[in-house]
Amino acid sequence: MPILDISFFLRPLSVIFYPFQTLFGFVLRSTALGLLFRPPRALSQHHSRAASVPDPATDKMATTTKKKIAIMTSGGDSPGMNGVVRACVRMAIHMGCDAYCVYEGYEGLVQGGDLIRKMEWHDVRGWLSEGGTLIGTARCMAFYERPGRLAAAKNMVLHGIDALIICGGDGSLTGADRFRAEWPSLLEELVSTGVFKPEQIQPFMHLNIVGLVGSIDNDLSGTDATIGCYSALARICYAVDLIEATAQSHSRAFVVEVMGRHCGWLALMAGVATGADFIFIPEKPREDNWRQEMCSIVEEHRKIGKRKTIVIIAEGALDKQGGKITPTMVKDLLADKNGLGLDTRITTLGHVQRGGTAVAYDRMLATLQGVEAVKAVLEATPETKTCFIAITENKIIRKPLMEAVLDTKQVATAIESQDFEKAMGLRDAEFAEQYKSFMMTTAVKLDKEIMLPEKERMKIGFINVGAPAGGMNAAVRAGVAYSLSRGHEPIAIHNGFAGFARHHGDKPQGAVRPFNWLEVDGWASKGGSEIGTNRELPGESGMEEIANLIELYEFDALFLIGGFEAFHAVSQLRKARDQYPSLCIPMTLLPATISNNVPGTEYSLGSDTCLNELVDYCDKIKQSASATRRRVFVIETQGGRSGYVATLGGLGVGASAVYTPEEGLSLDMLANDVRHLKEVFAHDKGQSRAGRLILINEKASKVYNAKLIAEILRDEAHGRFESREGIPGHMQQGGVPSPMDRCRAVRLSIRCIQQLEQYGRNVHNKVKADPMSASVIGIKGASVVFTPIKTLEEEETDWPNRRPKAAYWLGMKEVVDILGGRPKYETPEPDLTGVKAKDIKRGIAAVV
Repeated sequence: MPILDISFFLRPLSVIFYPFQTLFGFVLRSTALGLLFRPPRALSQHHSRAASVPDPATDKMATTTKKKIAIMTSGGDSPGMNGVVRACVRMAIHMGCDAYCVYEGYEGLVQGGDLIRKMEWHDVRGWLSEGGTLIGTARCMAFYERPGRLAAAKNMVLHGIDALIICGGDGSLTGADRFRAEWPSLLEELVSTGVFKPEQIQPFMHLNIVGLVGSIDNDLSGTDATIGCYSALARICYAVDLIEATAQSHSRAFVVEVMGRHCGWLALMAGVATGADFIFIPEKPREDNWRQEMCSIVEEHRKIGKRKTIVIIAEGALDKQGGKITPTMVKDLLADKNGLGLDTRITTLGHVQRGGTAVAYDRMLATLQGVEAVKAVLEATPETKTCFIAITENKIIRKPLMEAVLDTKQVATAIESQDFEKAMGLRDAEFAEQYKSFMMTTAVKLDKEIMLPEKERMKIGFINVGAPAGGMNAAVRAGVAYSLSRGHEPIAIHNGFAGFARHHGDKPQGAVRPFNWLEVDGWASKGGSEIGTNRELPGESGMEEIANLIELYEFDALFLIGGFEAFHAVSQLRKARDQYPSLCIPMTLLPATISNNVPGTEYSLGSDTCLNELVDYCDKIKQSASATRRRVFVIETQGGRSGYVATLGGLGVGASAVYTPEEGLSLDMLANDVRHLKEVFAHDKGQSRAGRLILINEKASKVYNAKLIAEILRDEAHGRFESREGIPGHMQQGGVPSPMDRCRAVRLSIRCIQQLEQYGRNVHNKVKADPMSASVIGIKGASVVFTPIKTLEEEETDWPNRRPKAAYWLGMKEVVDILGGRPKYETPEPDLTGVKAKDIKRGIAAVV
């Protein structure tokens, strides 16, 4: 943050208030100096090197042995900050360091004393499910001045700390970088003023700082998401979903104001996720005729029969001239009796957006970034630039802090100078893509310029295959909207391949029929699958029948949405092309399954919704377990033979153990975990939040299930603790789709239709020769990519276990174990198969 120049604010009134200005400046500086030279309190006595730090109790040098890392939250609070603190504290202890928390942000650094506290493992128990920041955050005017930073440096040396992890916004992180830059001169001043002797500060000559971005606005450049942004987005979408019900009932219009002074991410994503009619964001003001544009879109929506109107406006919304657009201005325009004359209300969500517990994604992000921050601060050298921990798609990476801060400030500067093209360019590629997606889905068939010529328009079949997953309907809606806007004819194939094969010609309504856009437009927030879904494969329905029907209905392309069954279906259709020429049409798959087990992608629609449902369920269960003190709940998760849900769920709820099919489960593992739980409860002194959770995937073992494990734990506990099983079952598939699933559904669905329309009509020979004509869209690392189904089925698919051969999230299980305090254990032996297994059983071959 910039140094506060008090005189700048007081200068216009300096003639009148000069005595007050002088007094105020004196008080501020003398307060900071008083903090610096007041008698220090008790010190901790560990550091990474065999070094000496001043001990005020004895005024002697105390030898230290451990590295000390401090964690601090600063700026506005955001959901997930407590997850950061928990991860940093426990990872630091795991790495052999002492962990400290600085309470009340920079104020705690300046004040010192009891506001800098050593943390133990159990101190952060249960913090994942808490909202806000439990170590506090506060504005600190003293830190803006050098005497305040001098006091902060003194307090850090007194506690033996020379590594600091800060979770906050760009202002807080800028202040941290300046603090690090001044650190050598601050120590010199502490020596020159007699506070410390040269040998006392010698172990602390270099300060290492790592930043984590905690902000609901998602306003820092260089990262796809900041900690807390998806939780805030979830609050907004939940509120808008509720508002839509009353708007529909009374045929009203609502203007919803959300946070975002210089960043329109919340408004944009909320608009995409809820299917709003119009949005206003700072980075992309509407044209000068925004009033006419908004009214024409709303009027068109009303003409086709839409009864509700939702307009989402960021608090920093501007027009092209830089003039502020307020909710009242929008409301008056919609309610104008000489115009639309709509019954219009304003809803300002305010600080509701900051409140509540973190969603599953923010818990995962906070935990993984906290772990990475500890590693980064320990690996840093005096020459290392101050970094912050970012996420690009699914990859946790380190980036230079000040470069990102400067890019972020350039956005605000560009907006203020009305260079809105530059402001959009400084946002990440997804931001611009989502804006285009929103415009495409809200102005269906209104922009005649993007319509394709008649000969290039295609008839595209939409079909869902497999179990329902959150985001399926949002994907269908976006695909239909894009298709209609381009002049294509989207056709619904209801109830999967079973419906296609056996009910296509039913009367009065068959399974193959056009979409009604008025109906589809309301699907953005709906769970399940409105066009139905079925696990049946085309080979089971009859490949010849499917091929004949594709020819009968003259489909030019197929758009499939679903899980591993959909992947298998595309594979079967591709292989049957030689036999059935009508199958030589482009087809692409958008993965949608809670199991997240489709090859070719690290993310599937529905997986985030599932994790939110599971985390919410586990929070309630854990509360029950905590209330009865010593109780363990064994929770069975879905996921087929993929441990994704169990692992990410364990990360989000702080599980004591997670059992997955990839690793397996043995009696030795259970015995190890029973011994661990006995030890944990033996040392528990009756603190709250003492409940424990174990997550087991439904197919982690052929023998051990949640009920059996709970009974084993209960029997082996010998009265020392209780155990119960919990099975959320299909609740994990249901519910309202999460904002992430909705937004990604829109983005990826439009990409899929764009992929299909590249081929055009009547291109059988081209399709047959091009491997990309049958593809899967996916997020891999930092990119959205299409991969040929042929490559995936031959090289990347574990067919017997219905999952990819490799998965990016497998390493996260180690993080779950570390932060859960689980002791090391021997992994189960792999099963022997085939002839080798038979020979060993018969004693023909030696056991290996």
